[in-house]
Amino acid sequence: MPTPEDGSASASFDAVLTELGIAIDPELRELALVHRSYAYEHDHVPNNERLEFLGDAVLGIVVTDYIYRSFPEMPEGQLAKLRAATVSASSLAEVARALGIGRLVHLGKGEETTNGRGKTSILADTTEALIGALWLTSKDGAREFVRHLFAPLVDHAATLGAGLDWKTSLQELAANLCLGAPEYVVAEDGPDHDKHFTAWVHLGEREFPCGEGHSKKHAEQWAARYAYEMLVPDEQ
Repeated sequence: MPTPEDGSASASFDAVLTELGIAIDPELRELALVHRSYAYEHDHVPNNERLEFLGDAVLGIVVTDYIYRSFPEMPEGQLAKLRAATVSASSLAEVARALGIGRLVHLGKGEETTNGRGKTSILADTTEALIGALWLTSKDGAREFVRHLFAPLVDHAATLGAGLDWKTSLQELAANLCLGAPEYVVAEDGPDHDKHFTAWVHLGEREFPCGEGHSKKHAEQWAARYAYEMLVPDEQ
């Protein structure tokens, strides 16, 4: 997927719509870009949260349909993992960064000063709002947009095996080895706009390397990965 920095024509939201021949209602597009922090500072004008609600549902059904049709032999549990990985906030933010959506969103001064344009949550929510705006403009257009951007993420996630969800994979492996359920301890430091998290996983008497990340979830996933990779030889 191209990134905004690579200078390619497809590295922007509007350019992708043009490339796909998809239209979006201008007023809905503008509304989809209004974060609640901006609305609060501008006489509580309408924000994008209702469109985000709609877009979340649209994304879920289009991705679910693609996964169901693409992997006819995959069991339900694996289908669910694949969908969760594809529609996660981090995946949505990845798409948003590729489309330069952070440059488009309207933010309040507080979010501007704390790097709101780069926040995973804001990028993910805005992407869902834009999908909602596309759905209200053209259902077919919204489906095409989602398939175009998220099908490659589905296909990639399907190759990850245990890495699709390290925490779940570790839990399953620990059960097979009769080690009990993994327990996580997380520490955080840094200012609110730039938190850093460190996670440790406890499993029996074993010790494992800590995981680190800019969110609790990422830190726990890395900790689970290290533990999983150390325990795999025990299962073989």
